[in-house]
Amino acid sequence: MHPFMTQALALAQQSLTLSAPNPHVGCVIASADGQLLGQGFTQHAGGAHAEIMALRDAQAQGRSVLGATAYVTLEPCSHQGRTGPCCDALIQAGIAKVVASIADPNPRVAGQGFDRLRAAGITLEIGPGADVSRELNIGFFSRMIRQRPWVRLKIAASLDGKTALVNGASQWITGEAARADGHAWRARACAVLTGIGTVLHDNPQLDVRLVATERQPHLVVLDSTLRTPLDAKLFQTKRKLLVYTASGDEGKVAALQERGAQIIVLPDGNGKVDLAALLHDLARCEINDLHVEAGQQLNGALIGANLVDEFIVYLAPKLIGQGAEMARFGPLDELSAATKLEFKSIEKIGADLRILARVTGHDAF
Repeated sequence: MHPFMTQALALAQQSLTLSAPNPHVGCVIASADGQLLGQGFTQHAGGAHAEIMALRDAQAQGRSVLGATAYVTLEPCSHQGRTGPCCDALIQAGIAKVVASIADPNPRVAGQGFDRLRAAGITLEIGPGADVSRELNIGFFSRMIRQRPWVRLKIAASLDGKTALVNGASQWITGEAARADGHAWRARACAVLTGIGTVLHDNPQLDVRLVATERQPHLVVLDSTLRTPLDAKLFQTKRKLLVYTASGDEGKVAALQERGAQIIVLPDGNGKVDLAALLHDLARCEINDLHVEAGQQLNGALIGANLVDEFIVYLAPKLIGQGAEMARFGPLDELSAATKLEFKSIEKIGADLRILARVTGHDAF
């Protein structure tokens, strides 16, 4: 892979906590003789895309991009969204060649950006860095292709798989480094999901505090009967708060709305929230990556419904014995019915282990 594409992919990583719901994209513009002219990555929603940032960088340094090559990690957009079409900006700037990692799965683009570039006489090379770019944007690809977010479930547990003592105490099973790493994963998500049980028992904020971020993820609460306390800590951070419920209690709805929550009624017919419908609704709300931090009941419900795509599990070097489980579902009748996982990475974070495991086949879209 060309060093400039490697550099563009590194730039794309810098937008992980910034560009949502837009994809994470990097762009490097280089001259025909291999000189770096400009570079950039996609900014916050409504801000400049990677290609525009790279063009501005070159202009700010007085460097002409006429006849240059643009290395970009996703197909330049061809539609008018929050910003103008990037393919038109590259054409107008006189770019001679575009090297792109992968086509944009957004139906409003989906090859049309490439078509516009070809029609303008620009040489195209497609494919370098495709796997890396897709992985960086797996939530965006999921939303565009499956019409649901990529669901990543985070668990902190002891080595014997317990997330809390019998009396409910859980602070802190894992160490400070693992907690900060967990906040970094929160920061890159579009939204954090929890259940009413966690809200009532732990009264968490579920915002990003332990790492720097320019954007707080939205918060999603599953609350079938609208028991969310009006003085809960989750109201302390200014961000979008979505409460999904099966209740139509007008008084409770009005009270939560007064506190700034958006209430979405999605019953499943059994007095609970329809989880599959919830994910499709979150996709409608432009949620790419959904980070789940919940208790054993909601974790089990999501796993049992085959709605979790990936797990981040922090294991502490301690044994607890009896206590709360990672997830409660089943029982299964046979081992062949078990959720099959692929270990993507195992790293030591402080004194703890972080295991990233993906549900087999869930990324085949």
